[in-house]
Amino acid sequence: MKKNTYLIPLSLIFCLFFLWAISSNLLPTMIRQLMKTCELNTFEASFTETFYWLAYFIFPIPIAMYMKRYSYKSGIIFGLLLAACGGLLFIPAAMIKEYWAYLCIFFVIATGMCFLETAANPYVTALGDPNTAPRRLNLAQSFNGLGAFIAAMFLSKLVLSGHSYTRETLPADYVGGWEGYIQAETDSMKLPYIILATLLIVIAVVFIFSHLPKIKEGDHMEGETTDKAEKLINFGVLRRSHLRWGVIAQFFYNGGQTAINSLFLVYCCTYAGLPESTATTFFGIYMLAFLAGRWIGTWLMARFRPQNMLLAYAVMNILLCGVVMCFGGWVGLYAMLAISFFMSIMYPTQFSLALKGLGSDTKSGSAFLVMAIVGNACLPQLTAYIMHVNAEVYHVAYIVPLVCFAFCAYYGWKGYKVIN
Repeated sequence: MKKNTYLIPLSLIFCLFFLWAISSNLLPTMIRQLMKTCELNTFEASFTETFYWLAYFIFPIPIAMYMKRYSYKSGIIFGLLLAACGGLLFIPAAMIKEYWAYLCIFFVIATGMCFLETAANPYVTALGDPNTAPRRLNLAQSFNGLGAFIAAMFLSKLVLSGHSYTRETLPADYVGGWEGYIQAETDSMKLPYIILATLLIVIAVVFIFSHLPKIKEGDHMEGETTDKAEKLINFGVLRRSHLRWGVIAQFFYNGGQTAINSLFLVYCCTYAGLPESTATTFFGIYMLAFLAGRWIGTWLMARFRPQNMLLAYAVMNILLCGVVMCFGGWVGLYAMLAISFFMSIMYPTQFSLALKGLGSDTKSGSAFLVMAIVGNACLPQLTAYIMHVNAEVYHVAYIVPLVCFAFCAYYGWKGYKVIN
């Protein structure tokens, strides 16, 4: 297939990066909102992330087996529709108003998004010149940054009202009293997810009627009948050291990134003393820095080796996390804006380097890399716990992402090398 025929299928796949970014980057806003509506502390609310990202640990292997048996396209369509169903469940959840209901919904949405991510990342790396795969995946992930920016700057403002009352501070003349306040705050969570569900359904219909070129995996084309003895998932691929280290690096990168992302609004409102309206603006700037980093990083990758850029960016984030740990407050807030910029290229670069040369085991490798996102389900909680129990020196909690970026630095230094 000629290269110019890749334009339409790549454009469709790029849409998926945009969609799952909106979903995952609404979580920090939801954490802040659920602290109000369900009367949770920081540590309790952080389990929102746990239930979302737990799906990424449970389902990548079954998803990879499904797509190896059928196709990338069928997996994408199913994932879009499943995530849309999850978004629509916010309507009955607003009537239940129970924390467990929201946790279940986030798990359903994340399962759908897991289909998209398990398919889209390897598809982008395989559809084109293998030598430019890291740059191509960084370009695709730029749309992820755009979705993150829209979720942070605009959708968060649809959810957060700017009011943060307790039972003691609620104005006596508030319409409906405490129940009225909780209902109003609960209802505000529905709109972004109804919008997202509608968009997911529309994109699913587009995919149903679109042609995605099949890609060659090893010695056969995607979807071709192969030897019955061939495994749908190959655990032996983890013997490849560059993939194994890639999975480890992805576990720590995802955990470190989400530790900072998920607690950003909490940090702004609780520790930097910002009102919610100003905090969401800073969150938008934070994600704009991430988006800028993706675009600039994609451009720089044409001039510098991806692994060298990964090492340099990881070292910068180690230093910046040290700044947050030492100073906290406003200094820490501005340091986090810089951290967002330098986190931008790390996930797609590690992903593409880890898949290099896997051939027919690409789907298996992709499944293990996506499973590594389970770092999001435990490391942010560790960060939140340290912050919660050390209220006077809350900023020491950022030692967790600092350690995470150290693993990423090692991958950019030595771990990426294909030696077996």
